[in-house]
Amino acid sequence: MTSWFTGFLPYGWAWFVATIIDILLIALPLMLAVAMIIYADRKIWAAMALRRGPNVVGPLGLMQSFADGLKVFLQETIIPSAANKGLFLIAPIITFTVALIVWAVVPFQTGVVLANINVGLLYVLAASSLGVYGIIIAGWASNSKYPFYSALRAAAQMVSYEVSIGFVLISVVLWAGSFNLSMIVDAQRGYYGLLNGNCFNPLLFPMAVVFFISSLAETQRAPFDLTEAESELVAGYQTEYSSMSFALYWLGEYANVILMCALNAILFWGGYLPPVNWAPLYAVPGIIWLFVKILAFFFLFSWVKATVPRYRYDQLMRLGWKVFLPLSLFWVFLVSGFLMWIRVGVGS
Repeated sequence: MTSWFTGFLPYGWAWFVATIIDILLIALPLMLAVAMIIYADRKIWAAMALRRGPNVVGPLGLMQSFADGLKVFLQETIIPSAANKGLFLIAPIITFTVALIVWAVVPFQTGVVLANINVGLLYVLAASSLGVYGIIIAGWASNSKYPFYSALRAAAQMVSYEVSIGFVLISVVLWAGSFNLSMIVDAQRGYYGLLNGNCFNPLLFPMAVVFFISSLAETQRAPFDLTEAESELVAGYQTEYSSMSFALYWLGEYANVILMCALNAILFWGGYLPPVNWAPLYAVPGIIWLFVKILAFFFLFSWVKATVPRYRYDQLMRLGWKVFLPLSLFWVFLVSGFLMWIRVGVGS
């Protein structure tokens, strides 16, 4: 796209305009996807509870998310008198913005990525880790005990599972030999000469399960939604928020959920590659395969929320520190030892 604009603009301006267009081509469909994924979430929960779900606003209730968005947009933004106004307002903006910037390195198909950087996976870890600041600032700036308790819980929960996620990603990087997300996807091409993806890789499949469960905890989805548990903390760090500031948290949360579904697909299930290394399947655009895999993982996210009871907080922390952390650390040694054996050789 930059080369096309250089026909009538200086290179600097051509790059700038092309980058802005690329950002909008990612951000605008993502916002539409968030609206529709909220609708899908509610329909899946309803189906599993033998209810109908949204079915009035628009055909089949498809406009329900937009009606909810209009409702919160027209509401008054209430700021508690004792709150720190500046931080109170900037906290949801931080959470929402961080949820969007990670998509810059997500490859949608071969060569279709906004920033194809060599340290893409490190960028994902660094940018997604910033989301905890929006939650901590919200809990502190509200000047209320329940949001503050929830913010501390959220910080501890996110840090705990990010440690395990980090070691899981080390195993993936060792196997692929790169931090670049496109190269990680290509490293899964033709596995066992047939499958695209590490789905039946006995070394990486356990880490795929750990990463999926850690994704639930990282995005504060059930059964790890203790930071928003109305039975314990009213509504968590969002208790004092209303109107669009409240909506920004929900938009950021669902954008993070879609991101985690995409990362599950990219790191372990072939990303934009078709499931089988068969030539006719490559006629389907890679973005379609990635979209299908994201939807499959989102269905699993909703399935878990509709069926699994909420953990106690001590159970949540024990799973992260006493189960996933030792397991993922052990797997780093296992994968590195196996790769040394097959690539370097025992006698070398």
